[in-house]
Amino acid sequence: MSNSIPDNEATEADGVQDETGAAPTDGAPTDGAPTDGAPNDGAPSDIRGVLVQVAGARLLLPNATIAEVLSYAPPAPIANAPRWLLGQIRWRGWNLPMIAFGELSGLAREPGGLGSKVVVLKALSAASRLPYFAMLTQGFPRLVTVSASGLYLQSREDEVMPLGVQARVRLNDDAALLPDLEAVEAMIGEALAQAA
Repeated sequence: MSNSIPDNEATEADGVQDETGAAPTDGAPTDGAPTDGAPNDGAPSDIRGVLVQVAGARLLLPNATIAEVLSYAPPAPIANAPRWLLGQIRWRGWNLPMIAFGELSGLAREPGGLGSKVVVLKALSAASRLPYFAMLTQGFPRLVTVSASGLYLQSREDEVMPLGVQARVRLNDDAALLPDLEAVEAMIGEALAQAA
């Protein structure tokens, strides 16, 4: 059984668009002050995002990166893979590597089980061998509107981020991490190459 998150739930009337495919973090202040909310260079001021709960953290992802949300089923194991690479799942004719982001980043152990979901993500890197990969999540992802006035950058320039994380943010009242999906894809590729 699977549930899809639509790529564009918003109507033209509410002005929410997700064409950029990325959260508007450029220009966000580092002191926790909100941005002025003014769109720059004609870019949309609001986009659709998704808050995804993983072990030890909540991730903020662009809605456009999520292909589908699936019910959890144990993946087929991959020999000699790191613990965060849980195995492979079959999806639409593809064998997708499934990761536990909490374990990859060193935040928390992340076993799958009752209530867990699997988010299928579109690969961003042109160098990626697979167009998709899967991530274990704790519960169903939540659609959110990401506006420049509601997004605060909370990490400092000199702060060391967990592996696979590019920034700490606050979206309205929700603390979240912005994952570095291209770095995660590269780690998956290296782990699959070493396990082969």
